[in-house]
Amino acid sequence: MRAETGRDAPRGGGCPDTDPYTCAMTGLILFAHGARDPRWAEPFERLRQKVEIACPGVPVALAYLDLMTPDLPGAADALVAAGCRALRVVPIFLGRGGHVRKDLAVLLALVATRHPAVHVDVLPAIGEDDAVLQTMADVCVTGLRA
Repeated sequence: MRAETGRDAPRGGGCPDTDPYTCAMTGLILFAHGARDPRWAEPFERLRQKVEIACPGVPVALAYLDLMTPDLPGAADALVAAGCRALRVVPIFLGRGGHVRKDLAVLLALVATRHPAVHVDVLPAIGEDDAVLQTMADVCVTGLRA
């Protein structure tokens, strides 16, 4: 079931957290840039699938800033309609550029207006995580040695 298509409701239920009530009510939004070419979204779809496998039953949606759907408010709408009362947004960007600092803030304000009772947390841009940077460095080094 995929929230980003609008055809299917996101999953709810299981969670790796010790408090299943809290986690079952929390949805995860993977927020990426978007592009005209739909193939660009393929790695993000694979990421969404990997997160769903790691956290069975946690509602996970993709959302896009530009050119693709759903946008962040649309993804939030779908997760709230599926029963989520809290959302966590992970910016799938390499750093905190203007899209994360400014554009995301505008979209979050719209989500807050539409869903004032829903708590929304935003994690740091994924590219700022040392584990992500290390994995990228490993891939670069492997490519150099190939």
